Amino acid sequence: MKATLFLEDGFTLTGESFGAEGQTIGEVVFNTAMTGYQEILTDPSYKGQIVCMTYPLIGNYGVNASDVESKKLRAEGFIVKEKSRIVSNWRANKPLDEYLKEHNVVAIEGVDTRALTRRLREKGSMKGIISTIDFNAKTLKDKLDKAPSIIGVDLVKEVSCSKTYEWEEDLEIRRINEAKKHKFTIVTIDCGIKYCILRNLKELVEKVIVVPAKLALAEILKLKPDGILFSNGPGDPEAVTYVIDTAKELIAKLRNKELKVGVMGVCLGHQILGIAFGGRAKKLKFGHHGGNHPVKDLESGKIDITSQNHNFVIPPETIPDKELLQTHVNLYDHTPEGSKHKKLPVMSIQFHPEAGPGPFDARYIFGKFIDLIEKLS
Repeated sequence: MKATLFLEDGFTLTGESFGAEGQTIGEVVFNTAMTGYQEILTDPSYKGQIVCMTYPLIGNYGVNASDVESKKLRAEGFIVKEKSRIVSNWRANKPLDEYLKEHNVVAIEGVDTRALTRRLREKGSMKGIISTIDFNAKTLKDKLDKAPSIIGVDLVKEVSCSKTYEWEEDLEIRRINEAKKHKFTIVTIDCGIKYCILRNLKELVEKVIVVPAKLALAEILKLKPDGILFSNGPGDPEAVTYVIDTAKELIAKLRNKELKVGVMGVCLGHQILGIAFGGRAKKLKFGHHGGNHPVKDLESGKIDITSQNHNFVIPPETIPDKELLQTHVNLYDHTPEGSKHKKLPVMSIQFHPEAGPGPFDARYIFGKFIDLIEKLS
C-alpha cells in the first residue's frame, strides 16, 4: 500500500506502508541507533514524535514480549529505509509490521532516510505527517498547520501512570555483575519512566515505588522514601508545571533541612530539576536521539558512550544557583549532560544510564545515586 511522508516545509517522500492504515502527525526526529527499535517504539519519551531510523535495515530480529519499555507503543509513527522481509531470532514472537498494525502505529518504508536525516540536520526537527489515505500536498499542509507544536505542550500527562504501584522486576538476564542490594526505598515520579530504569533501581534497592507525576509531595513523603527519582519523559519540560512545583517544594525542604532524602533526575527529570533551580529550557535544533553519544564526566575525565532521547536542554548559564555544578558534557555539541549540587543531595543526568537500547557504559550512575543516599544514612 502506498504511503507518503510530508513535512511542514513541503519536503515529501513517497514509499510503502508497513504499519497501520491511516495518518499520523508528530515532530519528526531521526535516531542513530543500529538496533533497539522495539525499545525505541515503546519508550514514553517518544510520545509526540515520528521516529526515522538512520540504520537502513530494520526489523530483522522481530519483536518479543520482553524488550519493551512501557505497556504500549508510544511513538506516533515510524520511518525506515527498508523493513526486513525475514525475522531471524529465537526470542522473536512476531514480525515488526504485525506489531505496528496491532498497536495502530502508521509506518512507512522504501524512502530515502539519508535525505530526510540531512533535511532535519539542516533545517531542524519539524512537524510531519505520514498518511496512507491522503496524498494531496495542500490538505496535508493544512493538517500540519493546525497541529500544535511540541513546544509548550504537556505530554507527560499522556504517559504517566494513573495510580501508585510497587515495581518488582530486576535486571534478570540483563545483569552483567551481581549487585549489592540496599535496604532503601526509592520513589520514582513517573513522567514517562522506562522499565529499564526501574529494573536497574530494583537491582540495587529493596523497594521501588512508582507514583503518578501529579502526586503531591506530601503524599510522596508518606511512602518514606530514602531517594526520589524524577524520571525521563516526553516533550517540553517547562509545560510540566506540576512536576516543577514538586521539585521546587522538595528543594526548599532540603535547604531547610526538613528532609534527608537523595534526589536524582534522568533526562526530562534532569531538565525539571534545572528549571526548579531557576533555569530555562532551550530547544535543540534536531535533538539528541540515538545510542552513540559520547559524554565526558568533567570530574574524572571518563568518557561514556550513551543512549539519548531529548529535544530540550537547560543551559547552565540560565541557572542562577551557582552551587549547582555541571558534571557532564556532550562531546558532539558541548551541551550540558549532568549536574550536582555542592550542598544539597541532588544529582541529575541528561542521558539515559539504563540504555535500553544502547551501551551499558553509564549504568554505574545508579550506583552513584545509591552512594548519595548512603551518605545521608
